[in-house]
Amino acid sequence: MLYPAHFEQKIDFTSIRHLLKDKCISTLGTEKVDEIQFSADYELIDRLLCETDEMLRVLTTDGEELPIGDFFDIRSALLRVRIEGLFLDELEIFGLWRALEAVRKLVSFLTKKEENPYPYLSKLLPGTETFPQIIRKIESLLTKFGKLKDNASPELARIRKDIHQVENSVSRTLSAILRQAQADGYVEKDVAPTMRDGRLVIPVSPAFKRKISGIVHDESATGKTVFIEPQQVVEANNRIRELEAEERREVIRILVEFTTYLRPYFEEINASQDFLGTIDFLRSKALFAIEINAIKPRTDNECQLEWSKAVHPLLFLSLRRQKKEIVPLDIILNEKQRILLISGPNAGGKSVCLKTVVLLQYMLQCGLLIPIHDSSRAGIFERLFIDIGDEQSIENDLSTYSSHLLNMKFFVKNSNPKTLLLIDEFGTGTEPMIGGAMAEATLERFNRSEAFGVITTHYTNLKLYADATEGVVNGAMLYDRQHLQPLFQLSIGNPGSSFAIEIARKIGLPEDLIADAAAKVGSERMDYDKHLQDIVRDKRYWENKRREIRQKEKKLEETLAKYEAEMGSIDKLRKDITQKAKTEAQTLLSNTNAKIENTIRVIKEAQAEKEKTKEIRKELEDFKQELTTESNPKPPKEELKNSQNRLQLKNINVNKKLESQNTKRENLDIETIKQGSTVRLKGQTATGKIIEIQDNNAIVAFGQMKSTVKISNLEAISNTQLKKEKHKYDNLGQNTNDEVRQRKLTFKSEIDVRGMRVDEALQAVTYFIDDAIMVGMTSVRILHGTGTGALRQMIRQYLATINGVATYRDEHVQFGGAGITIIELD
Repeated sequence: MLYPAHFEQKIDFTSIRHLLKDKCISTLGTEKVDEIQFSADYELIDRLLCETDEMLRVLTTDGEELPIGDFFDIRSALLRVRIEGLFLDELEIFGLWRALEAVRKLVSFLTKKEENPYPYLSKLLPGTETFPQIIRKIESLLTKFGKLKDNASPELARIRKDIHQVENSVSRTLSAILRQAQADGYVEKDVAPTMRDGRLVIPVSPAFKRKISGIVHDESATGKTVFIEPQQVVEANNRIRELEAEERREVIRILVEFTTYLRPYFEEINASQDFLGTIDFLRSKALFAIEINAIKPRTDNECQLEWSKAVHPLLFLSLRRQKKEIVPLDIILNEKQRILLISGPNAGGKSVCLKTVVLLQYMLQCGLLIPIHDSSRAGIFERLFIDIGDEQSIENDLSTYSSHLLNMKFFVKNSNPKTLLLIDEFGTGTEPMIGGAMAEATLERFNRSEAFGVITTHYTNLKLYADATEGVVNGAMLYDRQHLQPLFQLSIGNPGSSFAIEIARKIGLPEDLIADAAAKVGSERMDYDKHLQDIVRDKRYWENKRREIRQKEKKLEETLAKYEAEMGSIDKLRKDITQKAKTEAQTLLSNTNAKIENTIRVIKEAQAEKEKTKEIRKELEDFKQELTTESNPKPPKEELKNSQNRLQLKNINVNKKLESQNTKRENLDIETIKQGSTVRLKGQTATGKIIEIQDNNAIVAFGQMKSTVKISNLEAISNTQLKKEKHKYDNLGQNTNDEVRQRKLTFKSEIDVRGMRVDEALQAVTYFIDDAIMVGMTSVRILHGTGTGALRQMIRQYLATINGVATYRDEHVQFGGAGITIIELD
């Protein structure tokens, strides 16, 4: 129920209708706008809101645009041809085709996705036909420009062909006559045949009209030209007229036949028209929602208002055109505070606040999205009653106050717990004392009926009543006393001052007049008003403080979160550094072991010659010194200590082995070299037998080859040692083959040395190239990155010294360029 009868005009909802109509693209949509009406049915309201919200998502978030375009209204044409024998003309059929094609595209758009993202819009589809057979039928009849095709029927094709042939014949004959007339000087050179009454004619000067036999059809407005149809083409033009009449009859026959075919589908086509109108209407509502930043709020089937940052849509659009900001409204109405009594200065925004509430609530219950914050909650009211503005009427003998009393009479009689009352300037229009008393009594009735409401007033007794009565709450429109200007902000919980004295001073009333007025009111009343102002001022102060505290708390939380994130990063960095140090320590141990093993191998191969042993020991000591003095980065102390202990242990083992080798060598020197002894060249591994001794020389057979060697260059080998070495080398060959085979299986043709120091990288590259040569690779890659280029340069300097490396070059720019070196091996 709405009150008064011109409710929409009072709240200016008619402007909303006009804005919606402006966004429609067809009369189908504008009619739907006219059909908007208030509803208290929760399910209906929720469906309308969900449909509009889904259309809003289609327009704002969907990747593909809604197919909007040819929304033609062909209902009047269909209504006209319901009677047998009447037919749709070509333009109407073309409009029908475009409308049906629009329906087909929309249905396809809403059904193309399997997950159905728009369930409420999809519920509009049942009962909506796409008529593919009608579309194909129209496409077989009409061209893309909406004209009947020549092949719409065989008879029409024949007639149009005959017309074309006769017209060509007439044109040729007329051209010949015109050329002859131009040659005779009867017609000017630049004249061409033209049409008059559907017949081809020649423009001729009146002086020569007797020179050309024919029929004069017309003359120019000045009378200086006559249009003659030559006698030779009269019969041909008559034939054209006859054929054109046949063509019209055949076109009408085709259109009647098509309309007869179409007539059984009129109801379904009208239903598709309704679907187009609904889509157009929903689109206009969604576009309006985008324009005013409206949303679908959480709506419950109960009477409540818990709105945050609500704005009056028309005021919002007006201020935006003026490039001004609107002050949003926060308002709460619930079971504990059903009636909000707003007080404050004139022109402070009380009436705007009231109109915002009633307009947004009415829009919501008409199925429109409203401009509030998404944290808001809305409810449904069965009755909306308003008393806004002056309803005085000379014709009905109503004064301002009488009209207010009539409204109050209706409100008191019809209010219930599902009513929302909106009353502006409650109780005004009569003697203040009596008017205030009447207003208080009426307010008490409203509260007793448990109605909801927003009421504006200046009466002090109403403020006191609201402060002392459960269910009624005071609200104040805030005012800046320092700058003497309204803030347009609603503060719920305390009454507001009218700031009459301050406003009087602002507009420039004499100070003595203001003082006299204050004296007449009395100090008690002035103090009351002053206390109200102080309360409002203090509340604003503490609200600002609370806002600042919230901001600081938020900043503190952000700082704490940032600190925790940085601590996490530091902890991760510490773990990474520790892991890297352990890895470097492990690498150090591996390099040390490799160096020691290499030293032992070289000593064995050199048969522990003193000079060679000294040289190898010196290299080992230098390597040990290098490891000891290296400090960037240092491995963990425990790892470094363990590695040094292992290194010392290895040294002890090496020394023991060296002493053993020396002892063996001394024992061998003692043995006598004689004919038949097994010997070998010092520093070599190949063994042979002495065949003959000649003074200081000996003839030694090394397999099939005999050689004369100085005895001093030979060393004797015992049979036991010969067996041991033979067994050792047999095992060494087998182990070497197994190791080479295993390395071939596990070898990777690429090594990544990015992030390593130069010495680490060179060590890794050395082992990598050795293994590559050993397993027989032809090409390998080294990933060293670009950086400063130092690592790349050192690696390439090293590669230049290796015999097995044929060439090296940069990788292709698509695969890494100068950050990767490709190596070709011999």
